[in-house]
Amino acid sequence: MSVPINALTDNFAVAPQLAPEDMQAVADAGFKSVIINRPDLEGGPDQPLSNEVMTAARVAGLEVVYQPVVSGAMTPDDVVQFAKNLESLPAPVLAFCRTGTRCTYLFQAASAL
Repeated sequence: MSVPINALTDNFAVAPQLAPEDMQAVADAGFKSVIINRPDLEGGPDQPLSNEVMTAARVAGLEVVYQPVVSGAMTPDDVVQFAKNLESLPAPVLAFCRTGTRCTYLFQAASAL
């Protein structure tokens, strides 16, 4: 995997944009689940699509959730849904967006609920 992973806890980490070819490395690193927080096409046509990443994640044995959150426009509903995802997905969980910052903010807000 060519992107850095930033562990926030023993059971949760964030990363910048991941691609389908990264999913096996995510599983090999010990993660059980992935949350995709970057909306499709936010970065233009060169951004990997969520359905492609999700398919690769499932092939690698990962649980995966697509929860697109618009950068700079996180809502209370986004935070509640993120918290529910963290409760229901097997840990450890890796979430990604463009840089990992959006996922970090979601995690911090969900942890405060």
